[in-house]
Amino acid sequence: QVRLVESGGGLVQAGGSLRLSCAASGRTLSTYGVGWFRQAPGKEREFVAGCLWSGSMTWYGDSVEGRFTISRDNAKNTVYLQMNSLKPEDTAVYYCALKQRKGADWTSWGQGTQVTVFL
Repeated sequence: QVRLVESGGGLVQAGGSLRLSCAASGRTLSTYGVGWFRQAPGKEREFVAGCLWSGSMTWYGDSVEGRFTISRDNAKNTVYLQMNSLKPEDTAVYYCALKQRKGADWTSWGQGTQVTVFL
């Protein structure tokens, strides 16, 4: 059983930055990858960024490519999402989730953290 806890959300002016954290606890040794997703009111959940559990490979959604960076701290069992040049359309609840093997569904969703970007 793996538990994920997101933190770091908040209110930020457009053009600003935030760093989200996703702390993992439990049996993470065999995890394949971790991802960040977001969901705005009235919209479908959107993939934001992902990486292999080792951190050796990363991938991003088109809307955040070049502005967001996913990284992992092995010692702290934590995954970060550095968000720069934030836009009002980045406003959403951000979630992290795990993938136990390639091609598997995303599981172990956290409770989410709210990010609000204002002009």
